[in-house]
Amino acid sequence: MSPINAPLDTVCVIGLGYIGLPTAAVLAQAGKTVIGVDIKQDTVDAINAGQVPFVEEGLEAVLAGVVAQGKLSAQLETPAADAYIVSVPTPFKGDHEADLSYIEAAARGIAPQLKGGELVVLESTAPPGATEHMAEVILEVRPEFTNEPNLANSLYFSHAPERVLPGRIMIEMVENDRIIGGLTPEAAEMNKELYASFCNGELLLTDARTAEMAKLTENAFRDVNIAFANELSMIADKQGIDVWELIELANHHPRVNILQPGPGVGGHCIAVDPWFIVSAERETSKLIATARKVNDSKPGVVIDKVLERAEKFKAPVVAALGIAFKANIDDLRESPSRNIANDLAEKLGDGTVLVVEPNIETLPRELAARTNVELADLDDALERADIVLLLVDHDPFREVDREKLQEKVIIDTKGLWR
Repeated sequence: MSPINAPLDTVCVIGLGYIGLPTAAVLAQAGKTVIGVDIKQDTVDAINAGQVPFVEEGLEAVLAGVVAQGKLSAQLETPAADAYIVSVPTPFKGDHEADLSYIEAAARGIAPQLKGGELVVLESTAPPGATEHMAEVILEVRPEFTNEPNLANSLYFSHAPERVLPGRIMIEMVENDRIIGGLTPEAAEMNKELYASFCNGELLLTDARTAEMAKLTENAFRDVNIAFANELSMIADKQGIDVWELIELANHHPRVNILQPGPGVGGHCIAVDPWFIVSAERETSKLIATARKVNDSKPGVVIDKVLERAEKFKAPVVAALGIAFKANIDDLRESPSRNIANDLAEKLGDGTVLVVEPNIETLPRELAARTNVELADLDDALERADIVLLLVDHDPFREVDREKLQEKVIIDTKGLWR
């Protein structure tokens, strides 16, 4: 039971995106009554119809079941609940500083519904101090409440960062260990009680700032390692060395595990979160900042290579294979491949970019607006292309008949066709 001896039976999840909706679904599957809140009417309508507004393996079946059972519904307005989970975007603004406006808006929506004793969990990845800031926003609107525990007017604030991989969210949300950081120990325990209803992993308790920093640390670690691989790929290219063979050989050392290079780093986590550390401590985060700059520079290296090869064609046709930020998903957020396709279309002159992305049905707005960009199927693109640019290692691209690549210029940023 929670510190105030009240069960957390009704949960409101604010933000029904790639993390919020799976969280709502697994909580409902665990027996909670879940009310999801989103600002988009079409998202609310889709969820209430038991339909997933994006691609995530295993989510649709769970969602359809819990909606049919009446355990999960969605709406535009924030309701009263025993617990709130805030899972909204945290982009950066200006000089890579975190934009907390979505968290602030969610907090202001929660505040009028509070009666005392509720748990408010921030799941959104955010810089140290964000959970405290969320609490301050709520307590400013409702000064009759307090963060001090075990009083009739107590509120409980905690941070529980998500740690899941797109494409495996429904598995990892249940099986992965979770870090839970409360503004008070009581809040952390309350959060643990709620997440234990669906999470089989170990629930690791700490304070909110450490929990916030832990998530950023995990992604910054991966970013630094990818930057090393990407920098190696640029060095190897100039030296006439196959970087994938190089890394494979180096990784035979028992204490070396170099990651794989690519066209850059994308997604809502690794491409964003390290900047939150840099913006918090600019003078002491030099390695993390440099890694971000290396990874952000890689799309330009790919574009230059394509343009160099395109010079021998009068009106080059480039097949850009994949614009999602990683394999086998439809998520285009912060995707370097998407940006590469767009920049190529701008710089190719009379050239054409054929985008092959098997996980989407329409091009994103900036690409759809270009007259020299088409969304093509794989076979058509391979037949028409002068240059085949492999950007994402989607499964269908692994199965390409190599004879179709004969007499094409191949630029493989993932080492798939070595």
